Amino acid sequence: MNIDIPQGKDPIEYVWGEMIPGIGPAAANFSLAVYAHTTLGLREFEAARLRIAQINGCVFCLDWRTERDGEKVEDDFPEAVINWRTTDAFDDRTRLAAEYAERYALDHHNLDDDFWERMSAHYTQKEVVELSMSLGSWLAFGRLNRVLGLDTMCVLPGHRPG
Repeated sequence: MNIDIPQGKDPIEYVWGEMIPGIGPAAANFSLAVYAHTTLGLREFEAARLRIAQINGCVFCLDWRTERDGEKVEDDFPEAVINWRTTDAFDDRTRLAAEYAERYALDHHNLDDDFWERMSAHYTQKEVVELSMSLGSWLAFGRLNRVLGLDTMCVLPGHRPG
């Protein structure tokens, strides 16, 4: 579905801010907080975020790269995320972040004791909660943007025509 966006309005600002003012701004603040207050390393953060983006198919999310202090993941990182099981580009934390993202989105009923033992060996409980909240944000809002057609209307900062 494509939402009708009034002429001259930014699609995200309109849908997330103006259409549902009692919910949209709160959702946007949650979405922004995931980036502003994370304690996770950039590679594990991006591995989880990109795996959710790949599953959701959100065009905007797939094109986005989180930047911290002028650093971004390497250009071939998305391919490594697809191949998280076999890539040698990931350490254990990054691989687990991609695995958790995939299982969170597609198979959360089967997060078994073996998985949690591996997670507990590399992540604190606080980090697991933070990663889980981040995954929830990306899954929900990336999927919302994809389903409503906003992902193809949005333009990355610095890529605006003009």
